[in-house]
Amino acid sequence: MGQTLYQKIVGSHTVFRVDEQHVALYADLHIMNEYTSPQAFAGLAEKNIPVRCPEKQMGIVDHVIPTHPVPVDKRTILIDAAANQAANFTRNCQKHGIHLFDVKDREQGIEHVVAPEIGLIRPGMVVLCGDSHTTTYGALGALGFGIGTSEVEHVLATQTLVYRVARDMRIQVDGTLPVGTTSKDLVLYIISKIGAQGARGFVVEYCGSAIAALTAEARMTLCNMTVEAGARGALIAPDDTTVSYVADRTKGLSQDQIVDAAAHWKQLKSDADGVFEVTHQFDASEVAPFVTWGTSPDQAIAITDHIPELSSEPLERHNASKALDYMGLDAGQLIDGLAIDHVFIGSCTNARIEDLRAVAEVVRGHKVAQSVRAMVVPGSGMVREQAEREGIAQTLIDAGFEWRQPGCSMCLAMNDDILQPGQRCASTTNRNFEGRQGRGARTHLMSPAMAAAAALAGRIVDVRKEFNHV
Repeated sequence: MGQTLYQKIVGSHTVFRVDEQHVALYADLHIMNEYTSPQAFAGLAEKNIPVRCPEKQMGIVDHVIPTHPVPVDKRTILIDAAANQAANFTRNCQKHGIHLFDVKDREQGIEHVVAPEIGLIRPGMVVLCGDSHTTTYGALGALGFGIGTSEVEHVLATQTLVYRVARDMRIQVDGTLPVGTTSKDLVLYIISKIGAQGARGFVVEYCGSAIAALTAEARMTLCNMTVEAGARGALIAPDDTTVSYVADRTKGLSQDQIVDAAAHWKQLKSDADGVFEVTHQFDASEVAPFVTWGTSPDQAIAITDHIPELSSEPLERHNASKALDYMGLDAGQLIDGLAIDHVFIGSCTNARIEDLRAVAEVVRGHKVAQSVRAMVVPGSGMVREQAEREGIAQTLIDAGFEWRQPGCSMCLAMNDDILQPGQRCASTTNRNFEGRQGRGARTHLMSPAMAAAAALAGRIVDVRKEFNHV
């Protein structure tokens, strides 16, 4: 019997089998941030255990860092608890010889943006991080997934993880995404179809002509948000798009080595007789710009649709009713035209250069509505510099957007970019949970182009109609 890509990667990284369900899995790279690592380092210190492979670790301050538009060397964390957290992280990385992208590093940014852009992610790798959106790396054919704090300690000490092997799911998407739609719309569409627990316990492999047509960065958006369907990982088999992206960023390899590596990477794919327990098929041509109406990413609809009527199924009815109450909306209401207070463009889902180019294309020659505060937070220092070189930053500033320094920012309320109770935000982030962007704040997930259109209109609108984005 053949193997799936997921089975091949797990098999090549299994040190030994623990039992029927678990293996000791070797990690090629372990990424840490300032908020999931303190207890792990404390545990090592208590046991007097060193970090086994410092060269296979990367540290980055991203969740608590402020994004105020000041020069990089002037960046300062003003919240005492956050500052102490970052300082402790710096001390631990220095003590153990771990490379750290600190607060004032010009390449600092969001971990899941920085790691691929500096060439740390390669096909066939296993990449771990104390953050659920580590699934992003599946876009490059690497198995990435989030781990807990106790597991961070175990990886630091052994470079392995006691790992429960997942099940296999294939999602095939054929056809062509309509003009004006993106991979963000596609993933919201898929999650709305299979549900927030639809991939629970599975690693999802994406395939099909629509997936093959996506850029590497668009694939990152897709894999990043697959965890919102409960998936334990997401994978896309490496192809020419993958090889081109990785080769352009790989350091320390000669051209001959890259050619040899590329030949190997393109062999990383599921066998024709590999078995998937569950398979879904979708038609990309059916996808429209999508917007969430509730407090879970699966509570999403096309911009042209009305919010669903309440289900007769008790649990679904309760969850939808609770979400509508929190969001201040009604079943049957049209989402198109809903007024917003804030627009946030950023996060590990949509803060790469392609995302910012899409925003600039929509807003060029227009102005942000006076009733809206609009922020753009690039995913890294490198993205920020490139956007400035291309004139994107000036286009955004001219339109009335705040052009800020990189960081997780308003994706989650762990820094000083926080919404106030009742404020409604059009956001390019990955989660719309209650309080995610601030206590009582209301979040609508959408693509960068849709968020840009909302900023200009002062309400949620169909970017294809309002700004001729077709």
